[in-house]
Amino acid sequence: MGPVPDLSRLDRVKVDLLTPPFVHAHEQRTRAKPRVVEFRMVIEEKELIIDDEGTRMHAMTFNGSVPGPLMVVHQDDYVELTLVNPASNSMPHNIDFHSATGALGGGSLTLVNPGEQVKLRFRATRPGVFVYHCAPGGPMIPWHVVSGMNGAIMVLPRDGLKDREGRPLKYDKVFYIGEQDLYIPRDEKGRYKRYATPTDGFTEMYEVMKGLIPSHVVFNGKVGALTGKNALKANVGETVLIVHSQANRDTRPHLIGGHGDYVWATGKFNNPPEQDLETWFIPGGAAGAALYTFLQPGLYAYLNHNLIEGVALGATAHFQVEGQWDADLMTQVEPPSPIK
Repeated sequence: MGPVPDLSRLDRVKVDLLTPPFVHAHEQRTRAKPRVVEFRMVIEEKELIIDDEGTRMHAMTFNGSVPGPLMVVHQDDYVELTLVNPASNSMPHNIDFHSATGALGGGSLTLVNPGEQVKLRFRATRPGVFVYHCAPGGPMIPWHVVSGMNGAIMVLPRDGLKDREGRPLKYDKVFYIGEQDLYIPRDEKGRYKRYATPTDGFTEMYEVMKGLIPSHVVFNGKVGALTGKNALKANVGETVLIVHSQANRDTRPHLIGGHGDYVWATGKFNNPPEQDLETWFIPGGAAGAALYTFLQPGLYAYLNHNLIEGVALGATAHFQVEGQWDADLMTQVEPPSPIK
């Protein structure tokens, strides 16, 4: 490896990560010089319930959540991550940042066995939202990814988001939605199987994975994780940035009753955003971002508009929006009544 740069003159800041869909506090634009942003993530292997039927899976997680936390920095900041693999875990893990340059996205420099930790630093040179995931090698890569071990990082331009004419854009809230495809084997009676350890289930789960037909497609780790009492909250007039990642499969986000005012479907802020989209396409292994200002109160469904995946397999979230109804935008002229 080449000489390590002297960063002693740069400011350092430690950031405590939040569990998705929530995102740690950050500036949308900055006049400060690049700095070193320190994060710490603990790998946790844990059993999770993934649907209302009580189906269980052995999840592999960054910081205990599926997806892992959203990290936010600015372009040309240095990301310095301490990755911890506690002795209580059973497998080696690492992290591949799609936003990083070289060394398999950091994967070849971060492989840690249980009972070890490692510290990686890279410069965030490209603005956008990017996937990160575990990539320990061979068939372990897809297994760890579809077991929940993925997340996203947002690298904001130092002067903030802009429309295609260069005018500044801002948001009042940001939510991170991580879409996850799951592959749970069934027994001879069609019931989802449960295993004593992750490795006990690997062979059968890998066979299901190779069929490319997920048993579940969910947002934030579980069917209903972002619906009902867990709906995302907003108010009429608020602008929300939705960061959406899918580390393995293509997805088609759609906000029922709303639109993508400004959309970076492949998540890269150097590219001008598309406007007024009904549905946008995020390829597998990527993250996208959409900006929308809510204009009407009520319940909005945000889903993968492969409607089978969105409705039947679980990839749906809710936004609960409060405020005053605008009858000019929509009104029921006549209620249902007998045909005249």
